[in-house]
Amino acid sequence: MERLAVELPGLKMQNPLMPASGTFGFGDAYGADRVDFDQLGAFVMKTTTPQARTGNPQPQIAKLSDGVMNSVGLTNPGVDAVVNEKLPAFHQAHSNLPVLASVGGASLAEYQMVAEKLVQSPFVNALELNVSCPNVSQGGMAFGTDPKLVEAVTRTVKEVSGTIPVYVKLTPNVTSITEIAKAAEAGGADGLSLINTVLGLHIDLKTRKPVLGNGMGGYSGTAIKPLAVRMVYQVAHATKLPIIGMGGIETAADVLEFMMAGASAVAVGAGHFKDLNICPKLAHELPNLMDELGIQNLSELKPIE
Repeated sequence: MERLAVELPGLKMQNPLMPASGTFGFGDAYGADRVDFDQLGAFVMKTTTPQARTGNPQPQIAKLSDGVMNSVGLTNPGVDAVVNEKLPAFHQAHSNLPVLASVGGASLAEYQMVAEKLVQSPFVNALELNVSCPNVSQGGMAFGTDPKLVEAVTRTVKEVSGTIPVYVKLTPNVTSITEIAKAAEAGGADGLSLINTVLGLHIDLKTRKPVLGNGMGGYSGTAIKPLAVRMVYQVAHATKLPIIGMGGIETAADVLEFMMAGASAVAVGAGHFKDLNICPKLAHELPNLMDELGIQNLSELKPIE
């Protein structure tokens, strides 16, 4: 529907909705066969690293009353398998859906190598740099909390990305989100994704141990939405970059709130634990809410002052 259409660098989307990175793996994870991805605006792949990773100790996921804890640890088959197998298979099934490929690594050289291989695929429309995962010991959030490293990794990837736009996914686990956003902008980022999960810990009183095998993990869900909306608002007023907003989105009202805070599109993660088809449903519900609020097209929404 034209009134839901949004356009970001590299992404011409029929609506602003996409699953957050890792939600459905490479389009082949649990529940993916029950979702019509072609009803979405874009698809974000799971983070890819140079070599295959098995992830962190089990259990990797724990559902809480108001959110989800996870410590998956970037499980993936490695960049060569993603380029040669995962991306072609996804494109064959969803040839018109824009794809963001998520880039991970433990060093600047690894980020660059993964990005260089991914952009050689004709099935990648944009890159998303994961400098914000709280569940890996090297790379991830260790990069994303240091402005100088964020600028460096962004510039390093931009050197090999060619015409493929680069989005940088920001961690909320910092004192100043705007400082990190400006560093990504200085490094040449074409857009930003925020926020990734909040670092948390949940203890089982009976076992007296953390519910996750890795101890601490990323927390997501409705409880973090005000935090995410605040950070999107701050970043929208501190940079000129388009923003993919995320963090606790479960309703059409949530989508519009993020866009009024400054997001151009949104991603949904933990909401899929409640409803695998939450994104298509939100796309269906948005027009009615827009009618109630007198919004003709999403493109007319501007960040509040």
